[in-house]
Amino acid sequence: MKELKVKKKLLHNRVDKRVMKERLMQEPFRRRTVSFYRYVKISDPQEFRDALFMEWDAYSCFGRIYIAREGINAQMSVPEHHWDDFLHSLEGRSELKGMPLKIAIEDDGKSFYILKMKVRHKILADGMEEGSFDVTNVGKHLTAMEFNEAMERKETIVVDMRNTYESEIGRFDGAICPEVDTFREEVEMVVDLLQDKKDKKVLLYCTGGVRCEKASAYLKHHGFTDVNQLHGGVIEYARQVKMQGLPSRFKGKNFVFDERLGERITDDVLGRCHTCGSPADTHANCANQACHVLFIQCDTCREKTQGTCSDECFEIVQLPESIRLEKVKALARERKGQKYSKRPMVSSCSM
Repeated sequence: MKELKVKKKLLHNRVDKRVMKERLMQEPFRRRTVSFYRYVKISDPQEFRDALFMEWDAYSCFGRIYIAREGINAQMSVPEHHWDDFLHSLEGRSELKGMPLKIAIEDDGKSFYILKMKVRHKILADGMEEGSFDVTNVGKHLTAMEFNEAMERKETIVVDMRNTYESEIGRFDGAICPEVDTFREEVEMVVDLLQDKKDKKVLLYCTGGVRCEKASAYLKHHGFTDVNQLHGGVIEYARQVKMQGLPSRFKGKNFVFDERLGERITDDVLGRCHTCGSPADTHANCANQACHVLFIQCDTCREKTQGTCSDECFEIVQLPESIRLEKVKALARERKGQKYSKRPMVSSCSM
């Protein structure tokens, strides 16, 4: 039993995150930010996870990886000098062989500072009952060029399958952007919104493609006949646009789930500062640790408010440490379980 406990400890990072961040910034080599997913049967997710952790930790890979019986969903930072080793580890497993990779554009790779690998019930927290529809009956995958061409056709419907905080800083021209905070809410809302358009061409897009896999299957299950999805999501779209010299129909920033919180695709600034309302598209978490809400703030307001989202939070961060800790605990208890957001209530997307 003691041996098992020691082994488990070695398969998780135990270093303070501040130390890890400092180490990351001092690294003398470059990294690549990459994401990938696959719905594939994994018979023993824990064993699969532990074996991958040992390999990728040895290559100094960082990232956030979810593994389940239904597959894998990963966002990672890989050292360039270990890139070939990383690719070899993917090709060495039948479940990961031939994996399509989405590589971030114009990125220094400092997107993650720790390797987190978790076994979960699902690789996408969709809130849906397992087996309620065929998740493998997905829509047609489109390249960046095909997606652009499809958008030009009359009566084509483009739907953003991301959450509100993502679409408010970047989106495709004319896309439907439901005001939701969860994937489950969104797929149900999209089906309701398009009930009388089941025979129209529907284009779905998301960050890296994994949400569209489920969403396209859900729409087909509900009778939609021409469902299409952007293969590789906005991440791969941006890469193809750059490599092929295509016009980008996606404007602004693509929200990403790592330290960057956004990857700029075009110079368009679509968001608004949640403090003053001026044009801005930089997300940050409130400096008050009891709040920590994700919101958009311009540089001027960030300096003025010391990175807080409200007068209440600003007052708390000004307090002496002993008093501040008590205030933080009280506010945390008060907000526990509450749905709290500083996002605008009105979407700027076309409906």
